Amino acid sequence: MDNCIFCRIIKGEIPALRVYENDAVVAFLDIQPANPGHTLVVSKKHHPTLLETPDEELGPLFQAAKRVGRSAAAAVGAAGFNVIVNNGPVAGQIIPHVHVHVIPRFDDDGHQHWAKKSVPQQDMEAIAAKIAKLSR
Repeated sequence: MDNCIFCRIIKGEIPALRVYENDAVVAFLDIQPANPGHTLVVSKKHHPTLLETPDEELGPLFQAAKRVGRSAAAAVGAAGFNVIVNNGPVAGQIIPHVHVHVIPRFDDDGHQHWAKKSVPQQDMEAIAAKIAKLSR
């Protein structure tokens, strides 16, 4: 896609601080990082969301996220890292090109995990049944 910022980074039309690349993905530092070392692992093929990405491309994407996560955490001395895929605008996806956020985490970084919600057991059971049925 010609106007996709990630496609333009992949083509070298827009500069980025690349940290890893192979035939399937490119990884570069996020320009608005949540923490030092926050890296985006991006499929070289344009697919708007995770759901639109062919299954055979997901393995290489997440293998690269694992490699980059280990390296980014070590580079900045982080105690761990998050691997996050925002799928669709309501989930926080800003760029419609499948990508994985690798965010190094520190004990005192101030980031909170999302709030927990109370869902009645009856609703949980009904939701579990629906997900199981749709996953077949």
